[in-house]
Amino acid sequence: MEKDHISELKILKDIAEILNEGTNLHTMLHDALLKLLQITDLQTGWIFFIDKNGKHEMIAAQHLPPALLNKSAQPMCNGSCWCVDRYMDGRLQKASNIMECKRLEDSVIYEWGDTHDITHHATVPLQAGDERFGLLNVAAPHKIHFEQRELDLLGSVALQIGTAIKRIKLTQSQQEVKLIEERNRLAKDLHDSVNQLLFSINVTAKAGSSLAKDVQLKETFSLIQETAQHAQVEMKALIWQLRPQGLENGVVSALKSYGQMLGLNIEEQIKGVSVLPAVIEETLWRVGQEAFNNCRKHAGTAEVHLNVNISKEQVIMKIQDSGNGFIYSPSAELPTLGLKTMQERINRLNGNLSVTSSIGNGTVVEVSIPLS
Repeated sequence: MEKDHISELKILKDIAEILNEGTNLHTMLHDALLKLLQITDLQTGWIFFIDKNGKHEMIAAQHLPPALLNKSAQPMCNGSCWCVDRYMDGRLQKASNIMECKRLEDSVIYEWGDTHDITHHATVPLQAGDERFGLLNVAAPHKIHFEQRELDLLGSVALQIGTAIKRIKLTQSQQEVKLIEERNRLAKDLHDSVNQLLFSINVTAKAGSSLAKDVQLKETFSLIQETAQHAQVEMKALIWQLRPQGLENGVVSALKSYGQMLGLNIEEQIKGVSVLPAVIEETLWRVGQEAFNNCRKHAGTAEVHLNVNISKEQVIMKIQDSGNGFIYSPSAELPTLGLKTMQERINRLNGNLSVTSSIGNGTVVEVSIPLS
């Protein structure tokens, strides 16, 4: 008994070292899961992150059998399973035996590949205090039951993992705040220095143009003035990108002001009232900003509709123009870097981005982000 107790303490210590040193969430979870399998003689394991709507994402995995790696069926990405269902309806509160794995059962029925004789797994919820993140699942060939001592150990490991996840998420939030503060500082410096210099060049060139007698010299001053004015417009847009004016009054107000600065006519509609988390508001601002820039450059129209719908579950933002449009298929890769950047921002918040466009029928960009 004493030997088993010492062994369990060493397992917890080894995993704690990985979790305490980790700064990258994905790497930390992969390494911790691998260590857990190595020192418990289990063969395979995976971690699901699950949002409040039941949408799950496999965030880490080790030694999955071919049946669960089947690319055509994608069993770890699609469909429901018993452990996720129990997690969502509140029945799964601690480390538990799962009678059978539905994903593995389906893989046998539909012949998705070799299961390595794994049919059952234990599952443990990952949480820190009242905050829940998802599930830890572990399994081994021919193992159809986990002893209580094993489940207790898995429960302790899951608590360590949950605490580490919360630590990294808090660190990421602090980094985002620092990033915003740095952008604000840079925007102020650009406004106070470079923008003022461009204004001075503009005024000086205008005065030089009016005083010059020589035609060629007058044209040169006019060209300098025109260039300075153009640079001022670009600088103003850059400052807006770094520090959106009016965001303190809400993302709709900030986006409308930005659109007007670009020369767009924004017709806005907002439904629902809520104070959005800063990271969501910032994301909506960046996505809306990119959509407005695309409208100005490519749509061939200044008329843009902005709709924001806020409910308890999610916020939906739709930006629509009736301009030129472009050829786009939802199944195709996003055609521009700007749209890909939009997608990356939305993915980080477990949201969805849809783009609808066709030649002559305008473009619709719609974003939905869960409010958790």
